[in-house]
Amino acid sequence: MDAIDVGWLSILPPVIAIVLALITKEVISSLIVGVFSGTLIYAFSTGGGIVKATDVTLTLMGEKLGDNASIILFLGFLGALVAVITMAGGSRAYGEWAGNKIKTKKGAQLGTSLLGTLIFIDDYFNCLTIGTVMRPVIDKHHISRAKLAYIIDATAAPICIIAPISSWAASVISQMNGLEVNGQALNGMETFMATIPYNLYAILTLIMVVVLCVTNIEFGPMAKFEEEARNNKGNLSVGMDQEGGDEFARMKISSKGSVFDLIIPIAALIIFAILSMLYIGGYFEGGMTLAEGFGNTDAGIALAIAGFGALVVAFVLFVPRQILDFKELMEGITIGVKSMVGAFIILTLAWTISGVCRDLLGTGEFVGELVRQSHMPAALIPAIVFLVAGALAFAMGTSWGTFGILIPIVTMVCGSVAPELVTAALAATLAGAVFGDHCSPISDTTILSSTGAGCKHIDHVSSQIPYTLVVAACCFVGYLIAGFTANVWLTLGSSIALLGIILAILSRRNKK
Repeated sequence: MDAIDVGWLSILPPVIAIVLALITKEVISSLIVGVFSGTLIYAFSTGGGIVKATDVTLTLMGEKLGDNASIILFLGFLGALVAVITMAGGSRAYGEWAGNKIKTKKGAQLGTSLLGTLIFIDDYFNCLTIGTVMRPVIDKHHISRAKLAYIIDATAAPICIIAPISSWAASVISQMNGLEVNGQALNGMETFMATIPYNLYAILTLIMVVVLCVTNIEFGPMAKFEEEARNNKGNLSVGMDQEGGDEFARMKISSKGSVFDLIIPIAALIIFAILSMLYIGGYFEGGMTLAEGFGNTDAGIALAIAGFGALVVAFVLFVPRQILDFKELMEGITIGVKSMVGAFIILTLAWTISGVCRDLLGTGEFVGELVRQSHMPAALIPAIVFLVAGALAFAMGTSWGTFGILIPIVTMVCGSVAPELVTAALAATLAGAVFGDHCSPISDTTILSSTGAGCKHIDHVSSQIPYTLVVAACCFVGYLIAGFTANVWLTLGSSIALLGIILAILSRRNKK
C-alpha cells in the first residue's frame, strides 16, 4: 500500500480520534473510529469501498503489531516482572522503607522525580517501573494519581531525548547521520549532542517538575485532583480496574520479601537492557564506538531480551529462597501479562492510526510541504518548526514518527536558507515532537504513564495539558530568540527566566 495525496483530508483521522477521546473520555472506541475514518478516505480515494477499508484496516493493524511485537513482548515481560516482584513483597518492602525515609509530600514528589531521571534508558521502562514503585509512597502522602502520572510522563521522554545513551537518542542519531548541509555530511552523534542545550522543552519540563514538587503550585484540573487527594475524597486507585488493578489487589503478598527483592530484578533489567542494546548493535564484535553500538541497536528487541532475563533473575531469586513457589511465580506472571492487555489494545490502535497518517495518507509529508513552501523569514524557522512538530506529534501520537518525517525536511530547508540555524531547528524538531507526544491522548508514552500511575487516562491528559502549554509557550519565545541571535546560551537563559517569571506569578496567585 502506497501513500496517496488527499490534501487536507489527511489530517482528519487524528483530529477525529482526538476530539472523540476528549468528548467521550473513552480512548479505545475513539481510536477505532479515527483509524476507520482514515482507511475509508484511503479506500474511496483509490476506487474501493467499505470492504476495502476493512481489509486495509486489518492488514495495517497486523503489520504494525508485527513491527512492534518486541515492544508488546517487553511490556508483557515487564508486567509479569512487576507482578512477581509485588507478590514477593519487594514493592511492599520498598514502600515501607521509602515511607519511613520520606516524611513529607515534597520529599515523595522529589523522590519520584529523581527516580524518573535515573531511569533514562527507555521511556516505556520509565513509565511502568516508577509508577509501580512509587504508588504506595504517593498514596501515603495524599498526592493524586494524576500528579504522579504527570511526574512520570514529564521525566520519561524529556530525559530520554537528552540522554545520549537511550533508545530515543539511538533513533535520532541514526536519522541525523549522513544528512548533508552545504555538501557536508552530518555526524549523527555530534549533531545530537549539539542539540541538547537547544532542546528547550526537555530542559524546561525537568525544571518545571522540580519547581512544582518543591512549591506545590497547582492550576487547571490538576488543582481539583490534588484537592480531592488531600481531602481523601478521590479514589486513589481510580482507573486501575481497566489495567488489571483488581487482580493486583487480590494477589497474595509475601511477608518474606525485602527491598533487595525489588532492587536486584530492576537492576538486572537495566544491566541486561544496556548489554542487549550493545550486543544487538554489534558493539561486542569490535570496530565501533559505544555510541555507534547504541545507534545501531534495535531497542524493542533489546528490551524484550532484558525483560526475559530479569524474569529469570526473579525466578532464581525468589523460588530457591521459598519466597514464592513455582506455582505462585507462574500465577504472578499470568496476572502481570493480563494487567497489560488494556495497554496492548490502546498501543496497537495508536500504532495503527499513526500508520494510517504516515503510510496511507501522507499526513506528515502534507504538513511538511506546507512548511517548505511557505517561504517564511529564516529567523522564524526554529519557532515555526517547534509548533509544526508539536502539532504533528500531537495529531499522530508519536514523536518518533515526527522525527522521521521532519528531520530530513528541516535539514534540507534550513541548510539551504540558514545553515547557521540547522542545530537550533533540529533541536526545535525534537523539542516540538516531545511536546506534542507529551500531551497527545493517543501517544503511547502518555498511555503508559497513566497505566503506570494507575490513573484514568483522560484525567492524566486533561490535567497535564495546562502544564505542558506553559512550558511550550516559554520554548516558543526561546526559539524566536534562537532564530534572531543563533546564541544557545542566550536562548536557554531567556527561556528559563521566562518560565521562572510565569511560575512566580502562579505561585503568588496560589497563595492568594
